[in-house]
Amino acid sequence: MSKSDALPTQLIHHPYRPPGGFEAPQPAVHKASTVIFRDVAAMRARDWRSKAGYTYGLHGTPTTFLLEEHIATLEGGTACVLVPSGLAAIALVDQALLSQGDELLLPDNVYGPSAAFARHELARWGVTCRSYDPLDAASAAAAIGPKTRLMWIEPPGSVTMEFPDLTGLVAAARNRGVLTAVDNTWGAGIALRAFDAGVDIVMQALTKYPSGGGDVLMGSVVTRDAALHQRLKQAHMHLGLGVAGNDAEAILRGLPSLALRYAAQGDAGVVLARWLAGRPEVARVLHPALEGSPGHAHWRAHAQGAAGLFSVLLDERFSPAQVDAFVDSLRLFRIGYSWAGPRSLVVPYELASLREPAVLARQGLRGHLVRFSLGLEAVADLQADLAQALETLRA
Repeated sequence: MSKSDALPTQLIHHPYRPPGGFEAPQPAVHKASTVIFRDVAAMRARDWRSKAGYTYGLHGTPTTFLLEEHIATLEGGTACVLVPSGLAAIALVDQALLSQGDELLLPDNVYGPSAAFARHELARWGVTCRSYDPLDAASAAAAIGPKTRLMWIEPPGSVTMEFPDLTGLVAAARNRGVLTAVDNTWGAGIALRAFDAGVDIVMQALTKYPSGGGDVLMGSVVTRDAALHQRLKQAHMHLGLGVAGNDAEAILRGLPSLALRYAAQGDAGVVLARWLAGRPEVARVLHPALEGSPGHAHWRAHAQGAAGLFSVLLDERFSPAQVDAFVDSLRLFRIGYSWAGPRSLVVPYELASLREPAVLARQGLRGHLVRFSLGLEAVADLQADLAQALETLRA
């Protein structure tokens, strides 16, 4: 570089390069939109679909490639794409695999935003949607028609926590040539290895357990089939779905403690769920690991543990105002959506807004639903907090 170059030019084109071979417990964070090529031939030789090199920040950096490989291993798959949220992961799968005239199958206990995306956005594009009973594989088989292309499975169902007949559902779809996608956010790759059940796609909201901090939004879509991965990656590129380097770093920092956090929160959840099941204010506890919870037998057949997430049905004798007062009186459980972070959370839901009346009747779901997410506080302190809040109902 010429000594006559102006200082701004020298600072931008500085010749120093740090030595290689640096190793540390945490991986480096690479942030880029532009990727620099050695020469024109190198630029033209690069393929954004391959991890052999880099083309543009949107298509991957060393940090995001590393996280993709870690998540693929976590889920037991071979290839992964990252997206900005769990809902974006669901939308990516739908958009990559469905075309005008196709039909989508959703469980009747599906995550609400997933159903809303199907019934509003997909419907505008000519994709129809039908629901099925996840506890009854025959219901799913009967719902499959000649235009059905994709079936979503949620183990367990959102908020009401029914654990599906995973084996029966996958068999019903496979017999008719229908692809299956599992939302494994609850299982987190720890309690449930969904690919072992024969599913085609596994997505997860990395926002929850892999992050563990309650401060990152991200989702993942994992496959074992190379052709299916390319279909997802093509749509991923067309939609311009990228994740930030610092967010990928945060997930990578959370992964080493994932199994420990999952076990601690899961154990705490079982303890508190069993305690609440014995309280007179509680009509029913919805937790897959508890006998009597919908789909408990399916949970026993497929899962190796449980997330620290469950719901309770408070007795119908209480008014909605009393239930709200109960939630407001909690001191350690903070009111907020999402779960799997260090703080325990609570959210009251209206059952009628979650399920069709026929579904509620079939499952025997009655009362006021409150969902709890266990953090990392001492279990005794959380139980004491619940006990004092339940006194507001008794009063």
